[in-house]
Amino acid sequence: MSGHILELSQNVERKKVVYKNRYGLDITGELYFEKGMSPDQKHPALIIGAPYGGVKEQGSCVYGNELAQKGFIVLTFDQSFMGESGGFPRNMSSPDIFVENFSAAVDYLGLQRFVDREKIGVIGICGSGGFALSAAQCDTRIRAVAVVSMYDMSMAVRGNMDKEELQAVKERLSNQRWIDAENGYPEYLPGFPEQPIDKVPEDIPEPGAEWFRFYALKRGHHPNARGGFTTTSDLAMMNFRLLDFIDEISPRPILFVVGDRAHSRFFSDAAYETALEPKEMLVVEDAEHIDLYDRRDRIPFDRLADFFLKMSESLR
Repeated sequence: MSGHILELSQNVERKKVVYKNRYGLDITGELYFEKGMSPDQKHPALIIGAPYGGVKEQGSCVYGNELAQKGFIVLTFDQSFMGESGGFPRNMSSPDIFVENFSAAVDYLGLQRFVDREKIGVIGICGSGGFALSAAQCDTRIRAVAVVSMYDMSMAVRGNMDKEELQAVKERLSNQRWIDAENGYPEYLPGFPEQPIDKVPEDIPEPGAEWFRFYALKRGHHPNARGGFTTTSDLAMMNFRLLDFIDEISPRPILFVVGDRAHSRFFSDAAYETALEPKEMLVVEDAEHIDLYDRRDRIPFDRLADFFLKMSESLR
C-alpha cells in the first residue's frame, strides 16, 4: 500500500526500511535521500514523527520529500501498533513505546555508514512533538528538536477537567477494560470514514471540523489513519507526564513552530516557557494547526533546514 499524499520529487529517492525498537517490535519506516547522494560521505539526518494517529504517508512524507532536497537523510516511520509497523492489538497508544520509537529511529540511523551520528535531529508534528521532546530529555544522541503544531498528549487527554470529571472518565475507561477483557479485544472506534469524503459535515464543531479537513478529505485521508486509538489508551496517557524534564534538553536547541491561528498554540507556549535556552519560537502567519502538516507554502522548510544544519555548532 502506498497512498502518499504528496508525489515524490524527481530529485528524491524513497526506500522502505524495517528495524526493531528495544521491545523487539518491528518499526516500518521510509528513508528519503537526494538522488546521487554519496553513500561514502557522512550526512546530517532527521527523524520525522507523524501526528498522533497519523501515518508516514501523510504529513511526514511532505517533510521527507522537502528536507531530503536540502541535503538531509530523512527517516519517517509508523508508530508501533499503527500503519505498517508491528504490534498488537492495532491502534493502541502507549506513551512509553511512542517515546522509545524515536530513540529506536536514532539507533537505526546511527548504524548507517552515510549518517553523521553527531548530526541527528528530530521533527515532531502534532502529538509527536511531545513524544520527540520527551525522547530528547534522556537520549542525548538527539542533537536538536523542532516541534511543529505541537500537542502534549499527556496534557490533552486530561483537558480542563476538574477532579470529579476526571474521576468519572477514569471510572468509565476502567470499566471498559472489563468489557475488553470479556470480548478478548479492545474497543476501537474510528473517527474518520473508510473512504475520503468531498466536504466536512456542517454539524461538526471546531476543532473536530479541522481534523476532518485533513484526515477525512482527499487532502490527507489514508486508510491506516482512521482517527484515534483504542478507547482505554487514554488511561495510559493520563498516567504519564511527557515533559516533566524538558529543561534537561538544554544545551541542545529546541525550535517551536506554530501557526498564528492554531487551536493548539498553548501547548507550544507552555513548553517554551518551561524549556531552557537555546530555544526559539517561530509563529507562521495565516496558518491553522493542520496547515503545518502539508501546506508547503506555509511550512518553513528553509528555516528548519538552517536550524538543523547548525545543530552541532551550539554544543561546541
